[in-house]
Amino acid sequence: MSLDFAGIKEKTLVLIKPDGIQRGVIGEVVNRFERKGLKVIGVKMMSLDEALLREHYAHIADKPFFPGVTKFMQSSPVIALCLEGLEVVQAVRILCGITKAREAEAGSIRGDLAMSVACNVVHASDSLETAKMEVPRFFKTDELFDYDKTEFVNVYSEDER
Repeated sequence: MSLDFAGIKEKTLVLIKPDGIQRGVIGEVVNRFERKGLKVIGVKMMSLDEALLREHYAHIADKPFFPGVTKFMQSSPVIALCLEGLEVVQAVRILCGITKAREAEAGSIRGDLAMSVACNVVHASDSLETAKMEVPRFFKTDELFDYDKTEFVNVYSEDER
């Protein structure tokens, strides 16, 4: 039986950063997205090379602190997640909390698990336009999976699907 969730195709990228890997919170981070009702359609552990980091962080590549960002992001593998859901970009941003983790709201990933601006456990796409560039940067088409998530009948009302 195939379910009709045609409206729920928005995708976003989340990276569990080196501090999240080193602190052993991978499962907790993924669990928060799944408990919210978001669909994991891609997941992989990877090391980030300088070219990928320069492309991903192009908006800060000319800043004096960029070498430190590169060093940190290459200090450990990261977990790349592609999540899907209705208004998923905004939902993920709320779950992650603000970038400056020590000021992030309690209950958010950063608010509960981090204290830093850089070491803030996760990166998340900041807009749908950004997500549309970031997802293919980290995932090939054949690394993303289209499948029925039967619990969506209990996550979204019929008129939202």
